[in-house]
Amino acid sequence: MTAPEIIADLQERFGSAITEAWPDDKHPRVHTDAEHWREVAAYLRDSEALRFDWLSCLTGIDYVADDQLCALFDLYSTELRHAIAVKVFTPRSQPVIPTVSDIWPAADWHEREAYDLFGIDFSDHPDLRRILLPEDWEGFPLRKDYEFPREYHGIPGTTELDWQQKPDYPA
Repeated sequence: MTAPEIIADLQERFGSAITEAWPDDKHPRVHTDAEHWREVAAYLRDSEALRFDWLSCLTGIDYVADDQLCALFDLYSTELRHAIAVKVFTPRSQPVIPTVSDIWPAADWHEREAYDLFGIDFSDHPDLRRILLPEDWEGFPLRKDYEFPREYHGIPGTTELDWQQKPDYPA
């Protein structure tokens, strides 16, 4: 199926739950809210016409001006050889998106990474905890308003050099 056909199928099936559609974009996609995501995801995998069996990527996005976070799911059907992306939106103040790690096992670590770096809580995830940063790290470094710490447990945490005081390096 072509991206416009996939999107038309989703719009017919889910109506207003598909809040936006970009069938002719370089990255064809639909948008939905977190409350509809599980139902849309199951349909994308289980529909005989779609059979999206591979989650190739999950990316977090911070729309700070819109006060929303988003998880972008890139999906591919290895059998039917077509692709689509789905952006799932959630409020920045309480970012919760249902897990799809039981639908696409690859989502397990992808969701943990989005949790670690953006603070998106993937509800019902079997092991949602930090995957890149230490457990005691504060904040979510890929949010646009994140203030990077000057140090972490005595380790300098910035790449900015104070050119007034160059560090002493051993010869």
